[in-house]
Amino acid sequence: MKDLKSSLASHDSLHQQTQKEIADLRKVPEKIAVLFIASNPLDQQQLRLDEEAREIEIMIRKSEYRDSVSFITKWAARPLDILQAINEINPTIVHFSGHGSDEDQLVLQDNSGNTKLINKEAIVQTMVSTSDSIKLVFFNTCFSFGLAEAITEYVDAAIGMNASIGDEAARVFAAQFYSAIGFGHSVNKAFQQAKSALML
Repeated sequence: MKDLKSSLASHDSLHQQTQKEIADLRKVPEKIAVLFIASNPLDQQQLRLDEEAREIEIMIRKSEYRDSVSFITKWAARPLDILQAINEINPTIVHFSGHGSDEDQLVLQDNSGNTKLINKEAIVQTMVSTSDSIKLVFFNTCFSFGLAEAITEYVDAAIGMNASIGDEAARVFAAQFYSAIGFGHSVNKAFQQAKSALML
């Protein structure tokens, strides 16, 4: 009887713990901080990054859990700005918007506003050395699949493009992605909806 009572008590405790974990998973996070880092060097084709940020903000505002998503923008990003911004904001999602190179490099700006290429290793090291709260890194840049793939070794999820992407397509994809996040959907479902928006 002692063994049976002990076993039942243990089972009851596990059952309560499981119920608590399920309830926690169903809860929408109190706050998801999205850090939008934009860079558009003077010597590159000019992109409408401001329009991308605007459309994301509008879609978040129209979503069910808009108060749970904080959207913070950092413009004309230089390499060290990334560390500073992540330390300041402690984001859940880091979103890079701008240009990428076909050699797994991110295109940021130097002190004169011209192109400064940042290699994959530097980006990975930056994500690893900054915030434990980062759950997703979103590269809305051309040829960023290799960057995203490398990041997933250290971060739960990453999104990258395996070819070049047009300015308007990048805006549509990102806006729908964050709309779905604002409705409490998973990263995978948000990604699928963003692909649907492009197809539509």
